[in-house]
Amino acid sequence: MNLVYAGPDGHVYDHPDFIALGRNGELVTELLEEELIPLPEGATLVSLPDTRPIGLNARTGAMEVVPGEVNAVGALLPQGFTRLLLPGYAKTDKSKVLPLFGYSAVVWKDGTFYVAAEASDDPERWNPRNCDPDELEVQVNSLLSRYPENRLYQHLSNCALGYECLTASNTFLNRWEGAVPVSFSCNAGCFGCISEQPEDSGFPAPQTRMNFKPTVDEVVQVMLEHLKTPESIISFGQGCEGEPSTQAKIIIEAMREVRRRTDIGYININTNAGLTDHIRGIVDAGLDLMRVSTISALDDHYNAYYKPRGYTLKNVEKSLRYAADKGVITSINYLIFPGVTDREEEMEAMIEFVRRTDLKLIQLRNLNIDPESYLQLIPQPQGERYGMKQMLEIFREELPGVVLGSYTHIPSELTDKRKKHLQRS
Repeated sequence: MNLVYAGPDGHVYDHPDFIALGRNGELVTELLEEELIPLPEGATLVSLPDTRPIGLNARTGAMEVVPGEVNAVGALLPQGFTRLLLPGYAKTDKSKVLPLFGYSAVVWKDGTFYVAAEASDDPERWNPRNCDPDELEVQVNSLLSRYPENRLYQHLSNCALGYECLTASNTFLNRWEGAVPVSFSCNAGCFGCISEQPEDSGFPAPQTRMNFKPTVDEVVQVMLEHLKTPESIISFGQGCEGEPSTQAKIIIEAMREVRRRTDIGYININTNAGLTDHIRGIVDAGLDLMRVSTISALDDHYNAYYKPRGYTLKNVEKSLRYAADKGVITSINYLIFPGVTDREEEMEAMIEFVRRTDLKLIQLRNLNIDPESYLQLIPQPQGERYGMKQMLEIFREELPGVVLGSYTHIPSELTDKRKKHLQRS
């Protein structure tokens, strides 16, 4: 399997004199055949600035930095695929940080590109080719003309057309899971926040956070437009906003008004779940689904990344437990990183956390971060590292009733419950 690199011309090449390597955290390691799959449709190859690739010299077997003016290459995977290894590289300037993306190891093998990854969900609904740009633009203009005063539609139009956010696009295409952002503030200072970064962080935020407080009427309009089919989901908590539960009053009033007018579809919130009292109010207003973002079930690791303000991981657990007890289908948005998530102590803590909170689904998300910065931030490993592929196997064995996936699923029991409710009404 040949090493892949980017030349000075920006083109991608394979190097016949070097065997590709990957990284598990800071450890450079060989790639195994069982860790590789063909480059998925929708994946993107990118050059890693200020880096040089590391490979095995095919003649000597020695691990070397590839000579010449070349950069390492990584793959950005579409939703539905979990990376198993980082690209093998070394930085030429350690003061420079990589843009906030989830880089996966990529190789050239048997005449095509392969990546160190595993298919964790059916990616069909989240494949960019299913979002026709011409149709999207027509639908954006249609809703903007129908609701010219609704600032949420104006904001989401940039998310859909400018950032090509598929959840925002779904809002205009009236399908599947759509977005309804509500919050410009947050009760956490996430190290890898994609919508807001301190000026001195060195990370350019790839998205712009919303800068206004929507009215209840604006939220209701977006929700009612989207909740028109039995399988539709409308979601608070997007990459373009802060923590949605900080605007619990707006959410609760909007949910009650929407549910007064329709029982169709499902209401979801993506949240850090730290504001337990606010979450309880949202749950009691008729929430169907809740996805909680977490990077670890260990306090020191969680706190180092999220920098929570006025809450702890114990509050998160209480929120999840309350929602589950009230019949909400709960999941976690699990931010995973090779060399960290597969640590023995991390795995043990997360398995117990899932059991205590009665989670139904673990949504695996590749953490978008500069690897060196992240590894310097979190605690050092305390036990064995199992590798991402074995970690996933252990989770499936230890948590047989929990779905491992990549996006929100509506369990059959909730669908059946909703059908019976609609038949009665």
